[in-house]
Amino acid sequence: MTTLEPAITLPRCAPSGRTMKALMKTRAGVGNVELVDVPEPACPSDGVKVDVRFTGICGTDLHVYHDRFRSYPPVILGHEFSGVVVETGAAIRTVEPGARVAVLGSTAVSCGRCEHCRQGYYMFCTVRRGMGHGVSGSFTRYVVVREDQVYPLPGDVSFEEGAVCEPFASAVQAVDELAAPQAGDVALVSGPGPIGLLCAMLLAARGCRVLVAGTGEDRARLDVAGRIGVDRAIDVSREDLAAVVDEATGGRGADIVVEAAGAAASAAACLHAARSRGVYIQVGIHGRDITLPIDLVLYKQLRWYGSLGHSLQTWDRVMRIVGQHRVDLRAVVTHTMPLSRWREAFDLCESKQAVKVLLHSDEA
Repeated sequence: MTTLEPAITLPRCAPSGRTMKALMKTRAGVGNVELVDVPEPACPSDGVKVDVRFTGICGTDLHVYHDRFRSYPPVILGHEFSGVVVETGAAIRTVEPGARVAVLGSTAVSCGRCEHCRQGYYMFCTVRRGMGHGVSGSFTRYVVVREDQVYPLPGDVSFEEGAVCEPFASAVQAVDELAAPQAGDVALVSGPGPIGLLCAMLLAARGCRVLVAGTGEDRARLDVAGRIGVDRAIDVSREDLAAVVDEATGGRGADIVVEAAGAAASAAACLHAARSRGVYIQVGIHGRDITLPIDLVLYKQLRWYGSLGHSLQTWDRVMRIVGQHRVDLRAVVTHTMPLSRWREAFDLCESKQAVKVLLHSDEA
């Protein structure tokens, strides 16, 4: 097979002559992440320069730190971000300085020609690289992106919400585009991390009765779950999940199950909890082979989907949803911190004491 050369990349940026702080993976290996001085980019003719207001810490950032996710150091981390356009190149037509924006970072490099790119499913492009691991990202003050990566925020949508649009897009694809819930459905979300709670919020907004399950380590996150409109937050180390699901569904089983923990016990519990002819959505990454009661997929005739990231169609839908205020994305933001406190912020995420942590430049 011939590998396509990337046709769509970030604009080529010359340095501006100024410097800025950036959180960078400096070389391969575990750790090797430092706050360093880097050149501030100038804005080329085909670029949009964004003053970053907030960037969310994603599980990918943690995996890059631990060298469990492929990266291309030296590379600035971060890809879930919002900001203000401060400069545009001469070739830019659809966005102007002063625009408040969310940025789609996962399309930083793609071929633009394969069937997946042409249909908007860029996540499956074989040469794709995202910001924050494949090319430099947004844990800094200024970034330059392409015009098509910029999505203007509705006037009353906050920068915090804008920074959560990227993970919310993953929830929108999983829930709206694959699970297709109906009012009155009972949904189980296993794993109360950021994506799991965003899925739960969206399911609740769609009129579902929502159960969220986690372990004793997830207690802080289960507390947040109880405040975002779900019907029941379940600590499986203290309660019998199967019994709770039976009680909530009259023994029928959950119409929709969302596995967001990326754990074998969670996946098995979701298969058992799903009703016959129900829907199973896998959004958690396991990172290894696991053993499952796979015949349940057959005997229950489940519709089983994997949901990887999002598409261009998803992002268009996300911007409409946030503009209508159907969900409050700020509800999953538990901490905002300056970039200089990145170690503390990473520790909060890894210890599950936070849901979504947003970092901002100390220089802002």
